[in-house]
Amino acid sequence: MDHQDVELLAIGAGPANLALAVALEELNPDLAERTLVTEQHDDIVWQRGMLLPWSRSQVSFLKDLVTLRNPTSPYSFVNYLHSTGRLDEFINLGTFTPYRLEISGYLAWVARSLTKVRLQHGRRAVAVEPQRDQTGSVDRWLVRFADGGTVSCATLVIGVGRDPHLPTEFAALPRERVVHSTEFVNRIGALDPQGEHRIVVVGGAQSAAEMLWQAHESFPRATVTMVMRSIGLNGYESSKFTNELFYPSYVDKFNEAQPDARAQLLREMHRTNYAGLSPAMLDNLYNTMYLEKLTGTQRLSMITMAEVVDSALVDDEVVLTLLDRRTGERSELRCDRVMLGTGFDKRMPTLVRAMAAEVGQEDFTVTRNYRLELPEAVSARVYLQGVNEATHGIADSLISVLAIRAAEIVGDLVDTAVPVVPQQVAEQVTELFAEAPQPA
Repeated sequence: MDHQDVELLAIGAGPANLALAVALEELNPDLAERTLVTEQHDDIVWQRGMLLPWSRSQVSFLKDLVTLRNPTSPYSFVNYLHSTGRLDEFINLGTFTPYRLEISGYLAWVARSLTKVRLQHGRRAVAVEPQRDQTGSVDRWLVRFADGGTVSCATLVIGVGRDPHLPTEFAALPRERVVHSTEFVNRIGALDPQGEHRIVVVGGAQSAAEMLWQAHESFPRATVTMVMRSIGLNGYESSKFTNELFYPSYVDKFNEAQPDARAQLLREMHRTNYAGLSPAMLDNLYNTMYLEKLTGTQRLSMITMAEVVDSALVDDEVVLTLLDRRTGERSELRCDRVMLGTGFDKRMPTLVRAMAAEVGQEDFTVTRNYRLELPEAVSARVYLQGVNEATHGIADSLISVLAIRAAEIVGDLVDTAVPVVPQQVAEQVTELFAEAPQPA
């Protein structure tokens, strides 16, 4: 099996590590030539499980991989549109929030356009082991892949995202009956379009609502039911005052805050992204339910203030036990498939936890520049992307901060400040675009 030695290995070719790859090419070409990015899939696809044809990003296209750091970069979303001959059409669309399909295409285009950083597909990392020098100090990492190959590196950047959260209440069900949002597109395609399916969607945020709507539209003879703990669906908070919390410069304020203040900020920021739905989705669902009730053809329904406390497969039928949070009463809900919009495991990714255990690291404190703090005997470096909400704010897992974060990591790698367009200026440009009249 093959073995490679590199200076920097980035695991996962999602937006975070692609932004880092671009930053390396533009800010440190020498290190870029000694960098390898690995991706477990055979292609670059954004939000693979929820890449629905009608779904949109909730983030401005100006918050791409580079623009807030370098507005003149050839790797910008605008240059992607120009290169593919769609700039006029996108301008005419009159929106700042592209379809997810177009964001996904942009990321794949960036990956193909890299000239110095190498990218290898179909490589799933399964283990990270410390490599020790003659004194016993850890100076490199050995990453093992599912294909049997290995890569040794001095610096490791992990950008694989968090593991899907599969609540234990569904553990008794056969895996083919349970679909998490991260696998929704592929799994739903295997169902008979004309089948009289009974589908239950668990969750009350955007992903759950999108699964509910797609199932309702894809299977005209199916009944689809949403079960949620909350009192009803809510729109996400999107005021311009709240959106300032997603500025890259706000990371400093959050990082410097006291623990109690951070906790409050996370609670209040949660409804700006994870706990709410887009206005268009809310309207679609409510209007559909209204019309179905009006015409006596109701296929879409919602059960609020309820949670699934148990599940079982009985006579080839999924039986969910629901607890009514208002009355404390229990009831049964029978279906064929369960779709989980239950988000992600709040713990560090499995790969990170296993790596830390290898060197006796019990916590996961990162520096302001995203470097994992490791024991003194470890000189090899590890950077974590997209999993530092507790110390860097809710935007850490989103696209909004990618361009600046990539520059900060590159600067930390070379122990120097990396020149970027001042964040305040970039943010003002973004706000000015947002305030501009829609194009004619």
